[in-house]
Amino acid sequence: MHPLVKLAKSTVEAYVREGEIGRPPAELTSEMAEKAGVFVSIKKRGDLRGCIGTFSPAAKNVAHEIIQNAISAAVQDPRFLPVEPSELDELQYSVDVLTPPEKIKGAQELDPKKYGVIVKCGGRRGLLLPDLEGVDTVEEQIGIASRKAGISPGEKIELYRFEVKRYR
Repeated sequence: MHPLVKLAKSTVEAYVREGEIGRPPAELTSEMAEKAGVFVSIKKRGDLRGCIGTFSPAAKNVAHEIIQNAISAAVQDPRFLPVEPSELDELQYSVDVLTPPEKIKGAQELDPKKYGVIVKCGGRRGLLLPDLEGVDTVEEQIGIASRKAGISPGEKIELYRFEVKRYR
């Protein structure tokens, strides 16, 4: 198991079992020491169980981003009930480390397998990670991100793209 994924897993387990907020390892890997946006995804039997993240750095390094987002994905994702201790052995984790978002001119600059998307309209914005099962077209990707942000079809939007390094 990759050290980033191991940190997410141990963080969730300590928080769900004991209510403890974990700490980064004493020796940070090079990936953990960087500053970047991070998403932590939790699945149970192949189905999404929680996914929370930051599209730009909100903590002092990736290790702290993972700790904050792993706890949020486990107990604060509004789409799901908090993870219970009885579920912990059935969970799989992935950690996505994001490149800084870049503004693009239009959908033709997207590829749902390679790029994630941020759709922005005024103060509303929705994000969708790249290479998600069942999301095969740019239109689907933009549509899902727009709905997440409460942006209606036909509203004027700005598009941003980013890449991720996915660890499982």
